[in-house]
Amino acid sequence: MRTLLALTICLELVASTVAPLGKYTAVERRHWAFQPRSNPILPKFESPADKRFVRNPIDAFVLARLHKAEVAPSAPASKEVLVRRVYFDLTGLPPTPQQVQAYVNDKRPDAWSRLIHQLLDSPHYGERWGQHWLDVVRFAETDGFEYDTHRTEAYRYRDYVIRAFQNDKPYDRFLTEQLAGDEIAPQEQESVIAAGFNRLGPLRKNAGNQEVASSRNEVLTEMTNAVGAALLGVTLGCARCHDHKFDPIRQSDYYRMQAYFASTLENDFPLTSREDRTTWEATIKPIDAKIKKMQGEMAKSDPVTQEAIGKQIAELESAKPPPPPTLYSVKNDMAKASPMHLLARGDYAAKGDSVGMRPMGIMLPEGTAEDKDLQQPRARLAGWVTSKENPLTARVMVNRIWQYHFGQGLVVTANDFGRMGGRPSHPELLDFLANEFVESGYSVKHIHKLILSSSTWMQASDTKNVKAATDDPENKLLWKFSRRRLSAEELRDSMLMVSGNLNLKQGGPSVIVPIEKELLSALYNPTQWKVTPDNNEHKRRSIYLMVKRNLHLPMMEVFDAPDGLVSCARRESSTHAPQALELLNGTFSNEQAEALAAKLAKSSGGKPEKMVDQAYQLVAGRLPSIKERLVAIEFARTATPHEFALAMLNLSAFIYVN
Repeated sequence: MRTLLALTICLELVASTVAPLGKYTAVERRHWAFQPRSNPILPKFESPADKRFVRNPIDAFVLARLHKAEVAPSAPASKEVLVRRVYFDLTGLPPTPQQVQAYVNDKRPDAWSRLIHQLLDSPHYGERWGQHWLDVVRFAETDGFEYDTHRTEAYRYRDYVIRAFQNDKPYDRFLTEQLAGDEIAPQEQESVIAAGFNRLGPLRKNAGNQEVASSRNEVLTEMTNAVGAALLGVTLGCARCHDHKFDPIRQSDYYRMQAYFASTLENDFPLTSREDRTTWEATIKPIDAKIKKMQGEMAKSDPVTQEAIGKQIAELESAKPPPPPTLYSVKNDMAKASPMHLLARGDYAAKGDSVGMRPMGIMLPEGTAEDKDLQQPRARLAGWVTSKENPLTARVMVNRIWQYHFGQGLVVTANDFGRMGGRPSHPELLDFLANEFVESGYSVKHIHKLILSSSTWMQASDTKNVKAATDDPENKLLWKFSRRRLSAEELRDSMLMVSGNLNLKQGGPSVIVPIEKELLSALYNPTQWKVTPDNNEHKRRSIYLMVKRNLHLPMMEVFDAPDGLVSCARRESSTHAPQALELLNGTFSNEQAEALAAKLAKSSGGKPEKMVDQAYQLVAGRLPSIKERLVAIEFARTATPHEFALAMLNLSAFIYVN
């Protein structure tokens, strides 16, 4: 099979190399991802066991694939397991013991459906699923690179994303607002904030000058690459320097797509009066003049002196009074549009033929003309991206939703639907879900309901199906539910919640928490890290913590949070020693253990048996097994309350979801 696949790819590559310039071969156009969505026929089953398993169409497609492989599905998980699993899936928080019991004791036939609706309406749903989107669009609140300047107003985009998921904003509208909100609704704050999507990438600052050609080229590159990876699931950026080596994406396609952003400029929409802005500008004018003078000196100095002057400049930047509030966004200025050319090897100084605006040619009829002189270029691009006929957009998003429920997508490479990416494990199911998504009005919550009400998702993870484990160790056939470790944010938020410390305040400027001196001293400009003075703010959910590209909080980093530099298609789930060290010795985990110890001591009256039961209900969502109870009671009698609580926060039952 692998030999056949390799041969197929080789033949496709050969075919693509002999295509006339600018044209696409039949082989190139046959790639599954660029084909129109199919209307798959729902598989039928006769046996009573099969009919019991098939709760909705998802199960029918999965079961048909299992039958073909002669693999049986697993039994359903217990109600205790399911309730904890769904709380984490939809809210990123553990259920309380009372919430677990409420569902376990609910005997109504629609109890599960009621719980799903309740959690989808929870204000914490938007926080959980907003985080997934922020990963994909590489959200951060600093520029990155050497200066790593803070973007004090970028938090508004984060809050926009949370609101959009919470309110189930139609996905086509969601994308349109992000690509072109400032063009289609410049008077609506929500749309203008959404267009900040185009400024999310890292930004290299050259002595404060952002108008040099190289910097402008990097800005346009970030905008273009984000559309390919995040929205279309293709490696569009690989065609920046030359025709794509594997996929039917020409270099001309890349720059034609980039042309939609040629007139896009950064813009901070003011939220205060002109008088206030004038006062602020007068205050910073002499500071900026001093900085400009120092930059001139810096350019003539040796490297050691340059570093010293650079730090002085950073200190002056930090000394500036905070600017008046704005909307961190972009604007369209056709008069200042960058001329668009093919660039040899992506070099801004090596200009080739000029090009106009046009989507990727592989998805257009041969010979489709370029767009000329559009007054709302990004709105036109958004119309193509969100078109119901676009075969990529809906597939990519439902694949992401599936991935966050099951641990991996039906296409395992969520940002790459090209030839070198994964092929769909269940192609009919992928198209069924994409069709459902479009027909539901692009409702993300509709896809949640389908997935969460399926027998496929409700399977147990602790199965002893030896044949399935041997034939399909990666569980690509979905014969069980794959156990997963909590993400960095889930782990931190859960510690705060079970200890009774979680501050559920939503929205607003990001929180800067205290960090070790060693981390602070490593920053180019340590004065930027101004700790939020209110200690209660430090206990908010992790999505509200400052995301700084050049400084990652230890717990976030060791548990695989993304770096914010590139789109994160799927988080890794690594296992290594620093994780244990952080959980056992970290300041944060020990603070939460102290609070949990006090909470357990108060509620249990100091009785080890009662304390053990309550601790397991809090951290694992269930009572301990007989063996777990005996071991935990013995440990509780000999250890300090703090040691016992810390041990509970290190249990696999706490750190993993079954």
